Amino acid sequence: VQLVESGGGLVQPGDALRLSCAASGRSLSSYTMAWFRQGPQKDREFVAANSWRSRDRVWYSDSVAGRFTISRDNAKETTFLEMKNLQPEDTATYYCAARILLPYDYSQNASVFNIWGQGTQVTVSP
Repeated sequence: VQLVESGGGLVQPGDALRLSCAASGRSLSSYTMAWFRQGPQKDREFVAANSWRSRDRVWYSDSVAGRFTISRDNAKETTFLEMKNLQPEDTATYYCAARILLPYDYSQNASVFNIWGQGTQVTVSP
């Protein structure tokens, strides 16, 4: 499967954006899907994930919980990241990641995901 992110852009503090991650080549129903981000001169960090077991099994980093929402549409082979109340510290390149039949949930470790998109830039600036 290949992943392609879209939806990034330049927004002001307090604005919202929706990122999309389109998969090609295979249904997403067996994949745990995740979003990571990497800001300027920062390490890649976990943002959100959704288990292949259930659309309702989701987990978030403390920095985005309550503001970001991950979801998926398996029929459209697309995963989404709804971002609200964006702040300058959310500025980063956002990456979609996947792992088929991940045997455990709630991991925030990038190394467990073996399929990555190319990233989409989100810039939050007044």
